[in-house]
Amino acid sequence: MQRYDRLKEILRLDADQDFLAIYRLTATYEFPWDFTRALELALYRTYAVPSIGRLLAETAEFTDRPQRRYDDTTLLLDAVVEHGFESDTGRTAIRRINRMHRSYDIGNEDMRYVLCTFVVIPKRWLDDYGWRPLTAHERRACANYYATLGRHLGIQEVPGSYEEFEAALVAYEKEHFGWDEGGRAVADATLDLMASWYPAPLAPLLRTASLALLDEPLLHAFRYEQPGPAVRKLVRGALRLRGRAVRLLPPRSAPHYARQNPEIKSYPGGYDVGELGTHPVPGHGGCPVPHQRRATGAGAQPPAGG
Repeated sequence: MQRYDRLKEILRLDADQDFLAIYRLTATYEFPWDFTRALELALYRTYAVPSIGRLLAETAEFTDRPQRRYDDTTLLLDAVVEHGFESDTGRTAIRRINRMHRSYDIGNEDMRYVLCTFVVIPKRWLDDYGWRPLTAHERRACANYYATLGRHLGIQEVPGSYEEFEAALVAYEKEHFGWDEGGRAVADATLDLMASWYPAPLAPLLRTASLALLDEPLLHAFRYEQPGPAVRKLVRGALRLRGRAVRLLPPRSAPHYARQNPEIKSYPGGYDVGELGTHPVPGHGGCPVPHQRRATGAGAQPPAGG
């Protein structure tokens, strides 16, 4: 198989009927590392909406147990990508997400905004750092995938195209981005979590590199000091060089799902999708994205890397 053969396979599929297959090929064969990084970056955007950041801080889950919360968010979303909407595993993951959401008064507009970040931020990341950008065909399939997920999550007035998702995201951020102490606390906890995945002496450098990837509206909302131009140029230049290098590599011969990422650390013995996420008591905090709880030892899914 040559470097662009899988793209040819994607383009032969119907973006309206085969959107799950297209999204799976794009996310797990073409860009697994990039999608992971882009969705991590999308987390920060949700924190910059005060109603979301404040709610996350009130639960204390991401500040007290950030690794478990990150893992469960990733694994629940990944289960749908891997197994599909109609599978038992996919339905279980969606049911878990919905049960958490229904426990709290989370606004539809906030839920829709989080969904928009899943569509828009990976496309923007790949435009800047990917070994190739997403095609219009892939963008359409991605929008269809998340529109379907949104309907399964009970979100109202879900955008119907990539352009509508992007317009909704831009408008919502313009109106709602702003300072909140809770949002800043959750952003700090996320920076610390991501730095913890590497040797401790590198933590300050990695924190600075992460900040260099945040745009002006995010930095302003969190009141972070803006990294210097040289740092931003170095970090972003290194990512672009990586993209060019990946373009020269042979294509993947097997899919790489998010559950296989080394950043997933909470379930070395396996996990049960039905036990992932928080099991909150209504009225005592909540979150607009899926999160965690203690899981059983031998689950329906293999451990990370399995």
